[in-house]
Amino acid sequence: MHNLTLCKTEAIDTLAHPAVYEHIELQSSALSIFTDFHEQQPLVIDGDVKAIELERLMRQSHVKMKLVLDKREQFVGIVTLADITEQKILQRVVQLGIPRNELLVVDMMQPKALLQAFDYNELKAATVADVVNALQENGAMHCLVIDRVAHDIRGVISVSDIARILRIPLDIQSQPSFAALSHIIAA
Repeated sequence: MHNLTLCKTEAIDTLAHPAVYEHIELQSSALSIFTDFHEQQPLVIDGDVKAIELERLMRQSHVKMKLVLDKREQFVGIVTLADITEQKILQRVVQLGIPRNELLVVDMMQPKALLQAFDYNELKAATVADVVNALQENGAMHCLVIDRVAHDIRGVISVSDIARILRIPLDIQSQPSFAALSHIIAA
């Protein structure tokens, strides 16, 4: 084992920066705002996890969306923090007639049959502005990217990632939609 010592920071005044910094703007490649699952592990959750446990886990880890997998580890949908609000949980309790603590992620998720996604090959030729414009009326916080050739979910685009990358000041608590983001960019 190697013992590490802690150093004082009072004499340090500057921040390190990447040697090559890619400035991203609306005319940049859409791939610059895309979370590619070939490069980053997707955030997944088993559909049989209790919904109230998922809400706690997502808030604790500051995660806003997870891909939902079934017992065979096949993609079945997505779940977002907005899907597991107290109001939506209570609505599902009434609809399904089961106790709150028995609700599962699959009861709260957005099933894949209802989701829309960008095609990866089309995204390669698109700009950030193209993505924002395409999602302007969608209002979703996340949009999947599929590779129709490989027949898999290739990644995801998140409105909060776009806002962070473009350095647009946003009230994180309000969780703006793509439509709200496009209005801020246009201003």
